[in-house]
Amino acid sequence: MYRNAMNHLLNWKKKKNKKPLVIRGARQVGKTWLMKTFGDAEYENTVYINFDNNQQMKALFEMDMNTDRLITGLELYSGHKINADNTLLIFDEVQEVPKALTALKYFNENAPEYQIICAGYLLGVAMHKGTSFPVGKVEIMDLYPLSFTEFMRAMGKEQFVELIEQGNFGLATTFRLEYITMLKHYYYVGGMPEVVSNFAENMDFNEARAIQERILIAYEQDFSKHAPNEVIPKIRMLWNSIPLQLTKENKKFVYGLIKEGSRAKDYEMAMLWLIDCGLVHRINRVTVPNLPLKAYEDLKAFKLFILDVGLLSCMVRLNQSVLLDGNLLFKEFKGALTEQFVLQQFMTSNKIETYYWTNDRGSAEVDFIVDTGELIIPIEVKAEANLKAKSLKSYYEKFSPSISIRTAMSDYKSEDWLLNLPLWAIEVLESEVDRLK
Repeated sequence: MYRNAMNHLLNWKKKKNKKPLVIRGARQVGKTWLMKTFGDAEYENTVYINFDNNQQMKALFEMDMNTDRLITGLELYSGHKINADNTLLIFDEVQEVPKALTALKYFNENAPEYQIICAGYLLGVAMHKGTSFPVGKVEIMDLYPLSFTEFMRAMGKEQFVELIEQGNFGLATTFRLEYITMLKHYYYVGGMPEVVSNFAENMDFNEARAIQERILIAYEQDFSKHAPNEVIPKIRMLWNSIPLQLTKENKKFVYGLIKEGSRAKDYEMAMLWLIDCGLVHRINRVTVPNLPLKAYEDLKAFKLFILDVGLLSCMVRLNQSVLLDGNLLFKEFKGALTEQFVLQQFMTSNKIETYYWTNDRGSAEVDFIVDTGELIIPIEVKAEANLKAKSLKSYYEKFSPSISIRTAMSDYKSEDWLLNLPLWAIEVLESEVDRLK
């Protein structure tokens, strides 16, 4: 299975003065597989240590932060000599031994020759009591579910991916039905690695759904394992309200939809837990589209999305025949799936900061506003081939952006003020923007 994140790891390896690398991400997004695959491909030796329920490792890191002693202990535990030049050290589930996270600071300062990659379920990393996170002493990489192009590669469609990465939309449009079919499959299957791997092998929608259900159950069990008892019910209620929130025409998050009379302060901690563990993405409104967008955030108005479009379709028990064949009853939720899909692709790019915009009256809304560091780009999302973009036109007349994008099932087309970018090609937004500048 191809992961774009492998390029990040290769660039990290090439650095002369590299810091330990911490891979963050929700449970089951492929952190362990990525680290082991990278180690096997790029190093003579890999020493893999899983800290989950590991009393020996807990005792080793409790004593002190002497790196020579720690390396000796790791050698004895693993049965392998750790040569700094050709050995990759992997610490998995590192949040279960908080002192191991702290030790990364001392490896960086006193033994930088050792090449260390760590991963942990973000909920534990962020919230585990007693954790002293080594800010500034480590590099951080976020890992998400497979993007749409990664999904297509897993499905054996490498040549189709290459067409859109090359910007060859003339030929790609010839095969639009193939892309649209793949996109509908992705809406249902999503990007969780185990689900994608199983579906690529068996092409069984029911098996894919069964795996998604197990993943969702595991997330709910994690709430009980990590969260304080008084917060658990609120985490569950907030989490389960997200599909309903996204179905609304105005997808601004409304606390009253969780429970009548609910207020922000009632669910503040629950939301932080879900965001910190990587299960939820919060997209804030901006009032004025100026650089940097972060300076113009309206923190009281936001949308919440979950980590994966396939898990979202599972949460609402979406039947594959409704998705693949089309159904009028499905019309409202199709918009929710499409926005979830687009946001998910943006999250895989560390260069794109994502927000949304509405006017003061709330009568016009642009689904996403992205900050590339150089440009602010408004993006209107359409579930079908709808070419009406009233809100985007209103935004353009008010702010005159150099590039505006509408993404839908329609074909690629560059007009005077508007770029029509097919949904199945939204991942190449940055390269298309660079080409049009």
